[in-house]
Amino acid sequence: MREQYDFSNSVPNPYVKKNKKQITIRLDEDVVSYFKSLSEENGVPYQNLINLYLKDCAIKHKELKMNWK
Repeated sequence: MREQYDFSNSVPNPYVKKNKKQITIRLDEDVVSYFKSLSEENGVPYQNLINLYLKDCAIKHKELKMNWK
């Protein structure tokens, strides 16, 4: 590796706003198993499938209907 690099002609990353944020989330084992099986069927990593599903929910403004007794 060089001792000194020249960044004078560098440009900002145009995709920086599209980066994903790493978080920790606890999911039930059956939920993870479901997405892992979908992953194997479709050849898409299960974490991407979970992200796509949650993104679809956010875009469509889906709300969970729950009745607590």
